[in-house]
Amino acid sequence: MSTHTKNIYAHAAFIVIAGLLSLQACSKPAAAAPTADARTAEAEHIAAASQVDAGRYLVKIGGCNDCHTPGFAMTNGASPAEAEWLTGDAVGYAGPWGVSYPANLRLSFDNMTEEQFIAMSRAGEGRPPMPWPSLKAMSDKDLKAIYAYIKSLGPKGEMAPAALSPGVAPDRPHFVFVPQMPAANKS
Repeated sequence: MSTHTKNIYAHAAFIVIAGLLSLQACSKPAAAAPTADARTAEAEHIAAASQVDAGRYLVKIGGCNDCHTPGFAMTNGASPAEAEWLTGDAVGYAGPWGVSYPANLRLSFDNMTEEQFIAMSRAGEGRPPMPWPSLKAMSDKDLKAIYAYIKSLGPKGEMAPAALSPGVAPDRPHFVFVPQMPAANKS
């Protein structure tokens, strides 16, 4: 058999094999990839002695107290005591969205089921500066742990002030989230 004939057979074999592989690939339905929500719901969970301990840890590392506990961020976490955590704050956060106030999570959770909290966290629809993407990325077990911890604290304090629409001036202290130009670029 000549080299030319061998090359023709090799090319023909390649074409036949490539065609068969293409047909096989097209005839099998592709396995559905898990959705982002499914992956998130089943994500790894923090290990702790109890669900409440896991929730306490997640609240600490999640920075929940930074906004939702009066005085916490200003004292670098030195105060107040844990018994006062997550009671909301009357100091607001102003930006293009208006002015938002950190909710009293202890009162909010007193009127919310675990399922409602998970649904709210997954929806992630709220005003800044709440880090909704962080909640959306947590596993259901972690969200349940946070819920259990906050519920274990019991209700305390007052509801936070209502959010203000853009253009409405707040009548109480607030942080302003508006980018500032460097002095050299100001006209």
